[in-house]
Amino acid sequence: MFPGQGSQSPQIGVAWRAHPSWDVVEEASDATGVDVGRLLCDADADELLDTANAQLSTYVVSVMIGRALGAAGVEPQHVAGHSLGEYSALTVGGWLPLADGARLVNSRGLAMRDASAAIPGTMAAVIGLEPDALVTLCGSVDGDVWVANDNAPGQVVIAGSAAAIETVGALAREGGARSPIALKVAGAFHTPFMASAQEGLDLALARTSFTRGWATPWANVDAAAHDDAGEWPGLLSAQLCSVVRWRELVMGLAEAGVGQVVEVGPGAVLSGMLKRIAPGLGRQQCSTPEQTEAVATQLR
Repeated sequence: MFPGQGSQSPQIGVAWRAHPSWDVVEEASDATGVDVGRLLCDADADELLDTANAQLSTYVVSVMIGRALGAAGVEPQHVAGHSLGEYSALTVGGWLPLADGARLVNSRGLAMRDASAAIPGTMAAVIGLEPDALVTLCGSVDGDVWVANDNAPGQVVIAGSAAAIETVGALAREGGARSPIALKVAGAFHTPFMASAQEGLDLALARTSFTRGWATPWANVDAAAHDDAGEWPGLLSAQLCSVVRWRELVMGLAEAGVGQVVEVGPGAVLSGMLKRIAPGLGRQQCSTPEQTEAVATQLR
């Protein structure tokens, strides 16, 4: 499993500079014209909050770690990513070449940055209410706000205008939820606010070729596995303005017989969600060379 935007942190790449998998960073930099190594090692938190920088840096470091696991003898049977992480999953699973993936993620980030500037918005996690209740609350307020991520039992992300989120948050607290937790993002992703970004992403997707990989990829938009490469441009396009159905996706993996999950990339957000969704699944996390070697030793 591969995390999405918001999991990035300054200097996440420093520990990897001398690792053989660092060539992923160099290839992505060549493909995009962006100094990804500087983003991973020198950029501060404010620079990484920028949507384009956050997405490209998270994608590259996740793929780098995935490559390191593969080189150590660990190859997944299934791959899935949360929002942006879907691109990392497709690359590590063999469906999307690194250079094409880096260009696609960079185009996606730039388009989402422009869309966020045109229609400002934000996102917040609500703890303690289920999606149906929040859909009702969002529909009851005067303003633009929607359910964006169904992450785990009792953990749902809403997105839209800051004022509307504040109003829904107050209603959610009256219904027994905790105060909404603001996310480290610069826009209202997975909502109609991203419609103009979807147009830009579609242009980039039309220039990108997907091929059948070796690991089965799962999609956010319908929480299902898709082994037809021709479906993925449409799935990735739809994802931008659709709810991320992460809870259902994890449940589907468990029902498909998956027994061990490795979170590959910065942070440990997905591992926390996994514990709440399917506590019977084994889970490990890889963000450093030491963790990666330990996981590879255990799983080989």
